[in-house]
Amino acid sequence: MNEIKLSQCFITVDDADKALGFYRDALGLEVRNDVGYEGMRWVTLGSPAQPDVAVVLETPLPDPNASEADRRAVTDLLAKGLLRGVIFSTDDVDATFERVRAAGGEVLQEPVDQHYGVRDCAFRDPAGNMIRFARPKA
Repeated sequence: MNEIKLSQCFITVDDADKALGFYRDALGLEVRNDVGYEGMRWVTLGSPAQPDVAVVLETPLPDPNASEADRRAVTDLLAKGLLRGVIFSTDDVDATFERVRAAGGEVLQEPVDQHYGVRDCAFRDPAGNMIRFARPKA
């Protein structure tokens, strides 16, 4: 059977520079690429521990053929915090929580042991996306 692995995931942000302050500076991801085209921007980041996986920050609905109404709808959903973010794994949820909080991350959930087998915490990025950090409980 062919092997299937995650390569990229996309997170919609309304301000790439503010998002960089969170993903690069607070989380410690490295910037791998920063591309602009016709008013759109894609910033690719990744963990040094996973060189083959990329997180791509993108402007709302980065499709030059998208209607203005569709673009507004995505921007409205982003402003309400209704677009999904990502879940990162970490070997120490509590230390990650303290580092991100100290860097100014907006806390949604302090570290807690969940009934479904993980210890996790959650933040909002500057665009309103929920970002979680989890580790399976021992």
